[in-house]
Amino acid sequence: MAANYTEADIKSLDWREHIRLRPGMYIGKLGDGSSQDDGLYILLKEVIDNAIDEHIMGYGKEIRIDIDEASRVEVRDYGRGIPLGKLFDCAAQINTGAKYDSEAFKKSVGLNGVGIKAVNALSGFFEIQAWRDGQTKAIEFSKGEVVEEMKKPRKEEQASGTRLAYDIDRTIFPAKARYKDALVERMCRYYSYLNPGLTLVFNGKKFKSKNGLLDLLQEEVEGEMLYEPIHLVGKDIEIAFTHTPESGEEYYTFVNGQNTTQGGTHLAAFREALVNVVRTFYKKQYDPSDIRAGVEAAICVRIEEPVFESQTKTKLGSTTVSPDGETLRTFIGNFLKQHLDNYLHKYPQVAEALQKRILTAERERKDLKGIKKIARDRARQAKVHNKKLRDCRAHLGTKHKQAKDSTLFITEGDSASGSITKSRDVETQAVFSLRGKPLNTFGLAKKVVYENEEFALLQAALGIEDGIEGLRYNRVVVATDADVDGMHIRLLLLTFFLQFFPEVIREGHLHILQTPLFRVRNKKETIYCYDEQAKELALKKLGKTSEITRFKGLGEISPDEFKFMIGADMRLDPVEFEEGKGVKELLAFYMGKNTPDRQEYIIENLREDVDRQIGDAA
Repeated sequence: MAANYTEADIKSLDWREHIRLRPGMYIGKLGDGSSQDDGLYILLKEVIDNAIDEHIMGYGKEIRIDIDEASRVEVRDYGRGIPLGKLFDCAAQINTGAKYDSEAFKKSVGLNGVGIKAVNALSGFFEIQAWRDGQTKAIEFSKGEVVEEMKKPRKEEQASGTRLAYDIDRTIFPAKARYKDALVERMCRYYSYLNPGLTLVFNGKKFKSKNGLLDLLQEEVEGEMLYEPIHLVGKDIEIAFTHTPESGEEYYTFVNGQNTTQGGTHLAAFREALVNVVRTFYKKQYDPSDIRAGVEAAICVRIEEPVFESQTKTKLGSTTVSPDGETLRTFIGNFLKQHLDNYLHKYPQVAEALQKRILTAERERKDLKGIKKIARDRARQAKVHNKKLRDCRAHLGTKHKQAKDSTLFITEGDSASGSITKSRDVETQAVFSLRGKPLNTFGLAKKVVYENEEFALLQAALGIEDGIEGLRYNRVVVATDADVDGMHIRLLLLTFFLQFFPEVIREGHLHILQTPLFRVRNKKETIYCYDEQAKELALKKLGKTSEITRFKGLGEISPDEFKFMIGADMRLDPVEFEEGKGVKELLAFYMGKNTPDRQEYIIENLREDVDRQIGDAA
């Protein structure tokens, strides 16, 4: 019988309870601080953004950020300072802020009065203090509740501004969650590029930019730039871009100082406008992909009341510059039409270098045509003859009711793929079997995808030859052995996707399958363990006399056991990466031809590991 549904079932949560119950709605994922989009950094950004907004309004030229070893944060700005009588409201009254009035904070990031309240609610310790006109007031909170409040302002001769200090609530965040200096420094660097003249001081290290996005591009672009970056600045817009010999596109996009890592409408408008201006200038209908091949660009716009696709503000959804103004597409299009066209007329050597790059891309694309035809014929034959792909019935982009569950497992060897094939859900799970180690594609041209039979078949299986729009599986899962060879194959596949299909990673489709290292069982129960610690806990539960099996490879795991590993309890690690030269440097080091450097690194780190093991044994 259905349960009764009464007034008692309807619950109203106050803002603190709601934020603490559903933190992901406000700050995204509760990571440990190893990734730039972890909630830790969203909290820090919310605090810094308020200080940045003061600077944009013309108040305060320095922001100090201090984070100690325990990850306690303190941010001090030198703006006007929050009005002392409104200190509590700004910290603990939801939907309260100065940014609803577009005249006060016309081009602000934080528009919904939630940000600082989220920091407050998710902190075990939170203190807010302001200085104005020779007076100060402070309030201390814990988990959004007042702990101590200065009832009346007191005299204190300090520069006007606001100080926020907090320590995240360890009952909500992972116990090991810590801010990484490198990621905070990257944030500070980007803030400085977007606000020339502003100094940010993080733990004593200063960040300041003179040339804005031009500095960003010169810092981030690795390798050869085919011409000096074009730098265009206008009211509420700044663009810098150049071309490299690389085949892909790299973008750094910002809205009102917010790094929109997933792009959005402003990026789409820039990509379209660049093609239109170039075609008009050269009076040739060049293919858009040839114009954008190798482009590296930084774009920043400031608009009124921006609409983002989530509270974490990583993708812009706005289509207009202001609620009653021109469209973003027209705004960026007209800006480039005037300023880029003028620039190319003024600097003919840049125009010549740009056209040369376009013609090179056009030639490379045409050279690929014949290879693509061979690959398509091979893929067509593979659908009939090749047994390496065991397909499923549900595919992404179709009307199948389980389309979002469609998964392709990329496995090594016939034994592993055989076990997965026998235990998979044929409705939603497909298997692609590799033959040994694939080719290292680092530094190779795109044609290798068509010339190499295995990669050509993998591309065809994924359906991404003409772009990610054709991707046939929502999840692409690398399933390799948990040994040295398996890790190497995993790195080779990651290199392949990063080199040629980064969109698969950007949009969250690529994953690594976690497979257990041990099986611990007695006559009544079986426990699969993914690390040594889990194995010890399993032995405590099942008894020291339990049978322990160490899995050396996926081929050793029976189909019945695979049903557990790829079923409802399947463990997947999403593959993520930060845009910029950090990825290129990483690939060059681990997958490039710098063998001596890599050997030295391995030897040094192996020695450290051996020393640690000897110390533990002693």
